[in-house]
Amino acid sequence: MKQNKRFQTGLEQFREIDEASVEKIIDELKDVSPELGNYIIEYAYGDIYSRKELDLKSKEIAIIAALTALGNAQPQLKFHINAGLNIGLSETEIKEIILLMSVYAGFPAALNGTAILKKVIKERNVK
Repeated sequence: MKQNKRFQTGLEQFREIDEASVEKIIDELKDVSPELGNYIIEYAYGDIYSRKELDLKSKEIAIIAALTALGNAQPQLKFHINAGLNIGLSETEIKEIILLMSVYAGFPAALNGTAILKKVIKERNVK
């Protein structure tokens, strides 16, 4: 995996929301599509997530809402619920974000998002 300024910026941003998962995402993709791991770090986190126009909480609120609304990105929603909790969102705030999506994305999306939130809370309380 190439390491340039964008990649380094992306790693820093990624580590800010979830230090433990940085190596995991790179390792999971290295034998199948290392380019995808590189693009995630460089583009998603190095170019977009690192922008300063929104604070981390606002970014995670938007991401949790979008992933809940999509309804087909449970692993990513789980990651960003954890990230939101890591950077200071409360369980109640995340619950409200997901509940709000019932209006715009439907009850199935909100139910699925709530199930992911429940799983995250349970896993975090076990640690």
